[in-house]
Amino acid sequence: MTLFQQLKGLGATALMAATLMQGGPVRADAPLPSIAECAGIQADQARLACYDRASGRLPVAVQASRDAAPERAAMVAPSAPASGGVAPGPSESRTPGETSSIDKAWAFDPGSSPYDISFYNPNYLLVGNYTDRINNRPFSPLFDALEVDEQDLDNTEARFQLSFKFRVWTTDDRRWGVWAAYSQMSQWQVYNDRISRPFRETNFMPELMVSFRPDISFGGFDWRLLNVGYNHQSNGRSDPISRSWDRLVASIGIERGNFALVLRPWVRIDDGDADDDNPDITDYYGYGDITAFYKWRDHSFTLMGRGNPSTDKGAAQFTWMLPQVLGPLRVYVRAFTGYGDSLIDYNWKQNTIGIGMALNDIL
Repeated sequence: MTLFQQLKGLGATALMAATLMQGGPVRADAPLPSIAECAGIQADQARLACYDRASGRLPVAVQASRDAAPERAAMVAPSAPASGGVAPGPSESRTPGETSSIDKAWAFDPGSSPYDISFYNPNYLLVGNYTDRINNRPFSPLFDALEVDEQDLDNTEARFQLSFKFRVWTTDDRRWGVWAAYSQMSQWQVYNDRISRPFRETNFMPELMVSFRPDISFGGFDWRLLNVGYNHQSNGRSDPISRSWDRLVASIGIERGNFALVLRPWVRIDDGDADDDNPDITDYYGYGDITAFYKWRDHSFTLMGRGNPSTDKGAAQFTWMLPQVLGPLRVYVRAFTGYGDSLIDYNWKQNTIGIGMALNDIL
């Protein structure tokens, strides 16, 4: 072997050794060594690597490094949903902290207490409630207005309502439940010292109902509430100003973001009784009502409508609840127009406006 061949072999040996020490691949554009050049390499490992290079094969270390690369990429690559996967439902797509108003009101969360006690209808005190037409002499089909003494009532009075519900039974997932509820509303002539500030009217309303969460989505809305129950409402008075009725009431609640709609159809179950104090009450209250509820920032608004198209009588109510001003208390504004602002006024048309404080809204 000539000196030139020995130097050339040493150069190839050094090149291959450096490549192996760096653990990187030999550049693809580097010239391939010849078999004769590889034969002149003295070191066994370097000579074998030279033969592999001359034949187009990668060294073992380089091949192992390339084989491991896809595995390393798979370990660090972010996971992506498979093609054709199902998009998350409305409840899964809610932002953290966002809660369904209906779910919260009816304790449908599986983590809620099985014996939940909570507000039902709005709990409020209107320190001033003005009517443009006070009912000084209530009447009904059974008793003429002349049979009732006329009262010297003020057009401005206080009005308040207490309402709560208690869940007596539920399933483990909280989708089914049985509730007992009680509401009481009073109209108080607190500013009328001429007749010793009496309570003009008080309505009592116990209820028993079964609740269910359908969890069905359609048209961008989520159907979250289906209730069916029994409702008794009376004013606890004797004739000729006794008022009462019993109903089977359903509640259907749908929701979309900050907007909810609650439809309540009902059927009167004591209609036609001989001792009925108010046989024509459905002429004024109709056979159901519908309430729209909307939240905007810390404000909430409701608009209720009901009536009987065959008699062209009904009512509408608007409420506005402002942000908290003192602890849980919030400013509450209520406006009403039509028939049935209370049971004593079921057949009396008036317009009212009141302002006060409240603890909760319908949702």
